[in-house]
Amino acid sequence: MENIQLSYRYEFEPSELQNIRDCKEKHGFAIVKQMLSRHNVERLKDEVRRVIGPMFQDDTTLSITDPSFIEKSPVMAELLAYEPLMHLASFLNGNQPITLNRSAGIYKKPGAAGDAARSGVHAWHTDWDPLEHPYGANAVLNNSGAPSLWFYLTGSTPQNGGLAIVPDSHTDDWSGPAGFEFTPGRKSFYPTGSEPVSYCGMDVPGMLPVVTEPGDLVIFAERTYHGVYAHRGSEARLSCGLSFRSSARELGPRWPVTESARRFIEVCSCERKHLVEGYTGFDGSWRSSPTSQA
Repeated sequence: MENIQLSYRYEFEPSELQNIRDCKEKHGFAIVKQMLSRHNVERLKDEVRRVIGPMFQDDTTLSITDPSFIEKSPVMAELLAYEPLMHLASFLNGNQPITLNRSAGIYKKPGAAGDAARSGVHAWHTDWDPLEHPYGANAVLNNSGAPSLWFYLTGSTPQNGGLAIVPDSHTDDWSGPAGFEFTPGRKSFYPTGSEPVSYCGMDVPGMLPVVTEPGDLVIFAERTYHGVYAHRGSEARLSCGLSFRSSARELGPRWPVTESARRFIEVCSCERKHLVEGYTGFDGSWRSSPTSQA
């Protein structure tokens, strides 16, 4: 399938705050060029290797995601004091006080592909989940209005397990790609007439390959649908991301603050404390019930 040619800009310099926010809100994504220096990129790559690398137990696992990466990585925690990023995060939230919503790090080995076992999430999906009982921590944190801020530290291309998105797919009334139906809960989609299984093919009508360099920032809205190419490169694809929500946003029923999150909050400097006072951490075992309490 030929790449679509968009009629609007979606790549911006870090100083173009209004254009970045307008593109994210109108089209569901934006790319900010060279938000991080090469030095910071290399330090973060080392952290992904240090934190996640030891989690691989054998060669059959091809991808591992750490859903609380910032709690284990002092280097990523330094981003909370990195003015260009924090200024942008605040602007994306209307220049209102913001709170760290979540973070993640991903280590994806060459060979990770499609629906192959232990390859990580490759099928087309939206990070948003409906708040329908019983729902988990992902649904809570991905209903907070917080756009995802991702650094593909080794770059993003169709050859190295990079990302693709569907522009304008972030609205409640998006009808899905032509020739496809939604899976239950609109979490993914599948070709009309086939089994209702989340689609892994990278030939979705209207999709846009996300091509970035190390240091670029990829922003996408909670509901923006995205998929992942098979990793046919020779270098591990390393990435990390985080999101910030408005401090005024109530999460509703959720889990108690995790112990690792408490430790992370305690060691944050006074200058960054306001960014983590409402941080909850991530409890993947938590499930809601009609009687759940915050």
